Amino acid sequence: MPDFQQIFGQPPQTEASAPGRVNLLGEHTDYNDGFVLPTAIPQRTTVQLSLSNDSQHHFYSQELDQKVSISEKHPTTEGFASYILGCIRVLETAGYTIPPLNLYVNSSVPMGSGLSSSAALEVATLRGLRKLLNLNIDDIQIAQFGQQAEIQYAGVQCGIMDQMASSLADTNSMLFLDTRTLERRVLPFPAGAEILAIDSGVPRTLAGSGYNQRRAECEEAAKLLKVKALRDIADPQAVEILPEPLRRRARHVVTENNRVLEVLQGVSAIRFGELMNASHASLRDDYEVSVPALDTLVAMLQETPGVFGARLTGAGFGGACVALVEEGKADAIASNILTRYENTGNKGHILVPEIP
Repeated sequence: MPDFQQIFGQPPQTEASAPGRVNLLGEHTDYNDGFVLPTAIPQRTTVQLSLSNDSQHHFYSQELDQKVSISEKHPTTEGFASYILGCIRVLETAGYTIPPLNLYVNSSVPMGSGLSSSAALEVATLRGLRKLLNLNIDDIQIAQFGQQAEIQYAGVQCGIMDQMASSLADTNSMLFLDTRTLERRVLPFPAGAEILAIDSGVPRTLAGSGYNQRRAECEEAAKLLKVKALRDIADPQAVEILPEPLRRRARHVVTENNRVLEVLQGVSAIRFGELMNASHASLRDDYEVSVPALDTLVAMLQETPGVFGARLTGAGFGGACVALVEEGKADAIASNILTRYENTGNKGHILVPEIP
């Protein structure tokens, strides 16, 4: 693939990167002002930048081998460029002047796997702009600007979790985050355990999926329960008065928040795994965001010795699953699971641990 110099005719002036994330618990709770528990993954998105020699922005994606140029006459775009342009527009709205740019994207975060490739691109882009233009913005603001870019320019009514995880999390710990207050705490993984993440091979797209519909259902449920957000309900019994499907949607959010809060008190790997299993059942039955391939993969993991628990991760409708497994056994378990999974006619691949 051509490098920055070959695409833009000049060397880059700076570069920045950001990781993807896998969410261990707290799915579909962030846009309900709830609690989440992500961790960063080894795969990263890197951007290289320079000032443009003309009056246009020029963006290039190495993965797509696609170049997009944007002028004031044609100020909108779609695809990967919409996330980058969204970041620029959000900064401009906040009062920053962004000159015409060259920006080159190279990413090892898989797209459509539920590992938040979009947030990694947004955070990397904003970090790169901060560095290139010496912008006075901190890591929290980078996450907030990234979220606004995704909502306003990519059409996904997302919460703040993905961008906060990409901006603040690392691969050696879990990041507890209260998405209402942005209170956060770094937690160790349960003793004697490590993370395994496997892509189901079923891609998903958020804007075209039921994601925005689920968010609208949660807002309607909160309205009927007379609370600001479902995060304000702690007792699952309180949602039983709601009509379907709002009752099940709200029940998932309330029980999922409670699962994250239990981990915050400190739990064993065995208990953490039980909470992950309960989370998947809730996402499958109450929230209805799983798909048959994901259910197959999760069930295989859950019945495998050495696996504490497993669940889908990300918004669902395809993508990846995550498991908590005995330390040192992730590679062997993954190899066994992939063989069995492929015998069902599916094609998955290991995401974490990253294969060298």
